[in-house]
Amino acid sequence: MAGAGTRARVVSVVGMVGRYDQDVLAEDWRRRKVTPEVDAELDLVVEDADSGFCGAVVGFESGAVVLEDRHGRRRNFPLLPAAFLLDGRPVTLRRPARPAVPAARRRTASGSIAVDDVRAQVAKASRIWVEGIHDAALVERIWGDDLRVEGVVVEPLDGIDALDAEVRDFAPGPGRRLGVLVDHLVPNSKESRIVARVTSPYVLVTGHPYVDVWQAVRPAALGIAAWPVVPPGRSWKEGVCAALGVAEPADMWRHILSRVNSFADVETPLINAMERLIDFVTEPED
Repeated sequence: MAGAGTRARVVSVVGMVGRYDQDVLAEDWRRRKVTPEVDAELDLVVEDADSGFCGAVVGFESGAVVLEDRHGRRRNFPLLPAAFLLDGRPVTLRRPARPAVPAARRRTASGSIAVDDVRAQVAKASRIWVEGIHDAALVERIWGDDLRVEGVVVEPLDGIDALDAEVRDFAPGPGRRLGVLVDHLVPNSKESRIVARVTSPYVLVTGHPYVDVWQAVRPAALGIAAWPVVPPGRSWKEGVCAALGVAEPADMWRHILSRVNSFADVETPLINAMERLIDFVTEPED
């Protein structure tokens, strides 16, 4: 009887092994998944798994890799195991055996890294509105490359007096966001009261404190010490032209635009406002 029971147990175990094709204990079940190692070559885009900071490799400092995001911000990260994500998968970055020679990096007028060999996207439903054609021309001058890559169209308004009604007609919603750049957006101004009527979560209204977008151009870019002070009650553009000895506002505007070559030629509040709008209208929907 004991022998029969032993044979039965042996047959049972053999049968189980046959059922699963292999003995699950035969392999090293304690073996861990190996995270691939990747050379941190220049311009390789990775994400720091801990902070979520995403950027391109631009160099090394004190044993850490230096990443630069699309806004030109740089941060250093230690080369720890499985500390980065490449195409969403954990990787361990390692310093290349031979130091690479950095290539000249072309930047757009906005200061972001130029993306080569990428066609402009088909226009998205989201939009950025500005007050007039001068605003649109200045935005195109500085952020045009970035906006074409993102597929965002900038449309000029004829002022913002009817902004609330125009926003309703636009019908913003998920996948159809609207950013609005407003001149002279300061507390207790007419502009601030108009903007307060726009409450859609799919609309971001921001702006700069200058009377006109002309004034958002740095005086140094035009070779003047400061913008002229125009007395209240007089057209600001006409007052500026008179003070600077220019006959027509159109001539003055052509001169202003010709002297703007990059973000360095405009004031920081305009830069911040535009960067916020671009981020808002290109933010992926949940």
